[in-house]
Amino acid sequence: MSRDGKVVTMSQESQLTTALAEAAATAGHAPSVHNTQPWRWRVLPDALELRSVADRQLAASDPDGRLLAVSCGTALHHARLALAAEGWRAVVERLPDPGDSELLARLTDLSHTGADPDAMRMVQCMQVRHTDRRPLSDEPVPPTAIEEITRAVNAEGCRLQVLDRDQVLELAATAAHADTVEAEDPELRTELAYWTSRAGSGTGLPAEVLPEQPAQTTVPGRDFGRPGSLPIGPGHDRMAVYAMLHGDEDERDSWLRAGEALSAGWLTATRLGVSVVPLSAVVEVPGTRQTLRQLLSGIGFPYLVLRLGIADPAHSGPPHTPRLSTAQVVDTSAVG
Repeated sequence: MSRDGKVVTMSQESQLTTALAEAAATAGHAPSVHNTQPWRWRVLPDALELRSVADRQLAASDPDGRLLAVSCGTALHHARLALAAEGWRAVVERLPDPGDSELLARLTDLSHTGADPDAMRMVQCMQVRHTDRRPLSDEPVPPTAIEEITRAVNAEGCRLQVLDRDQVLELAATAAHADTVEAEDPELRTELAYWTSRAGSGTGLPAEVLPEQPAQTTVPGRDFGRPGSLPIGPGHDRMAVYAMLHGDEDERDSWLRAGEALSAGWLTATRLGVSVVPLSAVVEVPGTRQTLRQLLSGIGFPYLVLRLGIADPAHSGPPHTPRLSTAQVVDTSAVG
């Protein structure tokens, strides 16, 4: 019998638990800051719980857990889509237990409504989505693509503000300042070194996805403290669209929803052939996060800055970052 008192047959229960476990596994494709994958799923007979993993929180650069919540929000949205693709509709309870800070969300009250073709396409996009930190091509992003990405973000309760030229120049100065602040902090440098030297662990950023040298772009990318092996090619960011993901609140549930919005926008961009690079350093430093808020005229709170553009097709892009095994992130002990 389910929580709402309805009789559930063994066959239906088996189908549901299988779908929940598979959705949790599929959510492993979600992006996360420094590829920390700071989540763990618990499969129950009639629900799926998303929990944060404190050991994979960035204690130096993200002490308040904002980016941890964003990262877990991307996984939550991925799981929602994976369920919808298999025909399951769920009610999402965010932060359902104030006494359990690690419990971020619960997918419950599931009903089978038939496979969603749009969700099926998005699940396919999960398989190919990746972060390409190379400079961009000379091809502009179609305005219709920006509009569609924005609609996807809005549907998840957040907003996307495209920055004008003057705002991009201010963003460039802000990003450079954030980089300087973080470079001068030994704890941050140690943390970054840790997450860029995790070969074989299933987490972190391998050299293959990090630029071999700084790109000559208006808005500087993050200095990872060591060169990678990703050739940057001759591109630039003159055709890039920089946009700020933001919302009305600076609370834990709003950052979780920001992750869901990031996932929705990024997967939509992937479907449209648009490259996305999130710029998180500018929200990690309190001073530069406040500068971003001023770009919003003090209305709303910045969650991330996104670089949108068309990757250079003449040069092969980076590989996918590694992932933890399903057994490491999905707990099925409650369902046998």
